Amino acid sequence: MPDEIPDIQTLDSRVVYRNAWMTVREDAIRRRDGSTGIYGVVEKSDFVVVVPVHADGSLQLVQQFRYPVKARFWEFPQGMWGPPGTDPALAAQHELQEETGLAATSMVHAGRLNLAHGTMCQGYDIFLATGLSQGDAAPELEEQDLITRVFGRAEFERMLISGEIKDATSVATYGLLRLKGLL
Repeated sequence: MPDEIPDIQTLDSRVVYRNAWMTVREDAIRRRDGSTGIYGVVEKSDFVVVVPVHADGSLQLVQQFRYPVKARFWEFPQGMWGPPGTDPALAAQHELQEETGLAATSMVHAGRLNLAHGTMCQGYDIFLATGLSQGDAAPELEEQDLITRVFGRAEFERMLISGEIKDATSVATYGLLRLKGLL
């Protein structure tokens, strides 16, 4: 409706921090009831998550040290590649090869989710990769500690249930693929 009052109106916006990977801004806002306040927003480029499924149904995961939480975690290959606006399917193929050395004959777009829409404007596209063949991985400098391993589906699900897999993106991705009947 054209006369509808927006839930939150932006009155002013200023960048408080910026680097090559993210921007943090603070917005002065007015809520629907007329009260004012501030809202902090993290702007990051969108990324892709790839679920590599081998012919026997096993899943390929990667593990690397995640600096903000100071620990290593198993997760599906994921990342950003290319300038903003890069075709997510191309980014998915690149991330799969870069992190695992795998190439896929089929890369199916399975959905799109938001990462943390309470604080960020970053989303991610989910791809199911099949028809896998092994080549050489080419991890980026930040991924030099990355390892990759194949897990059977039962072992992967046990890791999910036990809390060993803590990456929310991987958990949500797997759940979505299962609910859609793609896994």
